Amino acid sequence: MSIRTVAILSPGDMGHAVGRALGEHGIDVVTCLQGRSERTRDLARRASIKDIPSLEELVARADLVLSIVVPSEALNLAQRVAEALRARGVDIPFADCNAISPRTAQEIDAIITAAGGRFIDASIIGGPPKGNQSPRFYASGPDVECLAELDGKGIQVRPIGDRVGRASGLKMCYAALTKGTSALHLALLATAEILGLSPELANELASSQPDAYRRMKGQLPRLPANARRWVGEMEEIAATFAQAGLTPYLHRGAAEVFRRLGQTALADETPETSDTSRTLEQTIAIFAQTIQGQPGGEP
Repeated sequence: MSIRTVAILSPGDMGHAVGRALGEHGIDVVTCLQGRSERTRDLARRASIKDIPSLEELVARADLVLSIVVPSEALNLAQRVAEALRARGVDIPFADCNAISPRTAQEIDAIITAAGGRFIDASIIGGPPKGNQSPRFYASGPDVECLAELDGKGIQVRPIGDRVGRASGLKMCYAALTKGTSALHLALLATAEILGLSPELANELASSQPDAYRRMKGQLPRLPANARRWVGEMEEIAATFAQAGLTPYLHRGAAEVFRRLGQTALADETPETSDTSRTLEQTIAIFAQTIQGQPGGEP
């Protein structure tokens, strides 16, 4: 089939940028903003994404649905879309592009296919489309060719087989490293701050681990805006590890680090309001102060 209209649920940080990129390549991009925040509505407007009044009308109009939400909302959104598919009697493909475990992807597959739709297991690696930067959409399942039509239209689509769970599993393994490492960095730096050892640790890291310390300084001050969204992702990674027969505790711990960071005032920032002048030292000091004011043990 030819993909002319793509529905994006929801046009948040990643979703609106993907929608804008697809629109610039001639794709008609739509969404449904029922119950969405004013910020999300503004992002959709800026990306020229059309608002459709209901999910039923959305699935009747779209050739493909991309689900791009926080992991905790993935199942709920799939159930709502499934109801709309049943109501309209359409069989369009639904690509779950979220950071979820293979088992969660299989649950969503069952929900969508039972409603008559076609399921694509997808995952996004890389930042939102911008300039020459385009994220990789890994995709698996029997209907990946539908998503593959979007390759080169502001995103890269990389099919990796016909089995549901492969694309989501790849994302889990990748984010276990990237975001899991960020959680470790936050925890060790906050512990050093609480122990009064921040200057000594900073000097040692700058001397013996300069690349790692450079990444900490560049990445961690911008991280609080994502902290609350990443809790669910770490929990999905923990579940993936457990399903593979490995300990889930590494990333349950990472989820707790992000949960504690999400309790700071810094986590109220958005990418638009983030204080770009804040240093690593200032970020860790605020995080440590919050931890010390909370019961519950170590970060």
